[in-house]
Amino acid sequence: MWHPGIGELLIILVIVLVIFGAGKLPQVGRSLGSAITEFKESVQPKDEETSATGGTTTPPGDDDSEETHS
Repeated sequence: MWHPGIGELLIILVIVLVIFGAGKLPQVGRSLGSAITEFKESVQPKDEETSATGGTTTPPGDDDSEETHS
């Protein structure tokens, strides 16, 4: 898999500055950050449902604490 080095990151940064300009760059970063936050929030309700029910759920009949094994 390709991992960009320092040189490649600098070239990408220069291209981004040329395309968007220094004045628009903070606005682009803010928009990107809010998009990532919205995406994480849209995924979050699945995790909240499991934590609201007490964490892990075990199906009935799988609870071995009531049975004694000899």
